[in-house]
Formats: sequence, structure tokens, C-alpha cells
Amino acid sequence: MTSNRAATGERPAACCGRFAPSPTGWLHFGSLVAAVGSFLDARASGGRWLLRIEDIDQQRTVPGAADAILRALAGLAFEWDGEVLYQSRRLDVYRAALNQLRDSGDVYPCACSRREIAARAPALGVDGGLVYPGTCRSGLPPGRSARSWRMLAPAQEISFDDRVQGMQRQDLATVVGDFVLLRADGQFAYQLAVVVDDAAQGITSVVRGADLLDSTPRQIWLAQRLRLPVPAYAHLPLVSNTAGEKLSKQTRARAIDAATGSPLLAAALEFLGHAVPTDVRHSPPPEFWRWAIANWSITRVPARRSAVVGQRLPP
Repeated sequence: MTSNRAATGERPAACCGRFAPSPTGWLHFGSLVAAVGSFLDARASGGRWLLRIEDIDQQRTVPGAADAILRALAGLAFEWDGEVLYQSRRLDVYRAALNQLRDSGDVYPCACSRREIAARAPALGVDGGLVYPGTCRSGLPPGRSARSWRMLAPAQEISFDDRVQGMQRQDLATVVGDFVLLRADGQFAYQLAVVVDDAAQGITSVVRGADLLDSTPRQIWLAQRLRLPVPAYAHLPLVSNTAGEKLSKQTRARAIDAATGSPLLAAALEFLGHAVPTDVRHSPPPEFWRWAIANWSITRVPARRSAVVGQRLPP
């Protein structure tokens, strides 16, 4: 097994960061934490901060959620650079990237159903899915047609130095297997879209939730095969409820109320390891941001995958 060292863990000077929510529901506190962390890390370097709506999975997109997320961010005085990018409008770009990978021999058609994969999978994957057994690697079985397209996983270790979680190593072939880029329902997979979009937007520093930590080696490998730059990564601890579940639509996380203002922003920043003075906590949001940008340090963020929020959130 060879090693593929992909990222140094250092944030570029005057970096370009982004917040990329999926509009599967309204903005909740867990997503706000990711927004606060990515915003402060970009602005503290004097860099740009972009917004992207990751609505590639139309089946999970909730009508009106994207606009509600943007209103909530604006209500809390977040300021982003440029226009908002919507993945649903970029299907031709993802198709071109898939064609590039097909021309280079990095992807192949797969006829396997979920039931067939489950019957032959060698192990449970790192993210809870099944490691693909490689059934169609050498070609489609006779009489079968393609259901999806898969990316060849390298028989080597992908490593990167996460700015919060530390050194990460993953053998893609062993713990993921060849992974899907074009699904059986005709939709492009998140892994492909996020890599293409980060490069297109000039993202140099990705600050996001630790639920995506195990996906990062796949994204690094894709970027390398597409000859795209690999950003620095920082994965923030997830906000969990008292049952240990990540805050999400599925766990009935309630939407934030932007009218709460700075006390809500202060709660997010304190979750990320920063003590906020009382006067700052109750100042108008623009004043809160000035203090927060001047005092942000990613070294204060706890190096853990998740944590329960330490106090009752402002109403």
C-alpha cells in the first residue's frame, strides 16, 4: 500500500472559504455553527466567503428552504461575496467532469442493484454504507446495462492534515471501494459536485462539519484525478442532541430565529471554543462580527467529532 499525502493542513493567506448548506429544511443551530466557523475563518484571514446551495439531490430539497436559509443568514448580518451558486443549475458542468474521468479511464459503468451489492459486499464501509465488491470493474455482465457510474478507488492510503481533527488516513479501496458518481436515478453524486464546485469557485479552505470528514479522502482523490487544486480542510465538531444524534431535519432540530441576533451567534462561537464577553453577546450583530473576526482562532476549536451544546440556546 502506498501513501498519497494530499494536504498540509495550513490555511492559505487571505483564503477563500464557503458555506454550502443543503436546502432539506430550514437553518438550524448545527448548520449555524458551520456557517459561523467558515465565515470567521475566511474573514479573519482577510479573505472571501462564498455561499453555495447544494440542491443537487432534488428528491430531498424542500421548496422554499433555500430562500429561508439566505434570509436567516442575512438577518444575522452575514455578508457574502458574489452571487450564490446553485448546484441544480450546473448539471452540464458535472456531466463534463464525468466525461473527463471516463476518457481517462477513472470511472466505469455498473449494473449492480443494492440487493446484489449487499449479497457480495466484503465489509461495512467507513460511512455506514457497504464496500463495493468490484463486480463490474472488468466490464458489465452479459445482458446487463449500466445503472450507475463508479469511480475507481486506489489501492493506496489517502492522508491529509485536518486543521481541527489532525492527521487523517484512509485506504479508499478497503473502507469505501469504488464509489458512485452518477446514481441509478440519473442524479450526480454529492462527491463529484462538491469537488467540481470548490474548484470553480476558487475555494482554498473548506471549513465544515465533521460528518463529512470520512468523505474527504474521496474528494481529494477526485480532485487529483480531475487535475484540480486540493483545498485545506477543517472539520468542526457536530452539534448533537442529548441522545447523541446530530442536529438535523431527521432529528427534528428546530429552525433558528434570526431575530435573536448576537446571543445566538455567541452561542455558536462558544460551542467552537471561544469565550464571548457579555457586552459583545448583547451587542448588535455587526459589532459582534467585528469582535469575533478580530478574536477568531481555529486552534481553540475542540478536536472532537461531536458535542452536545453546553447550554440552553437563546429562544
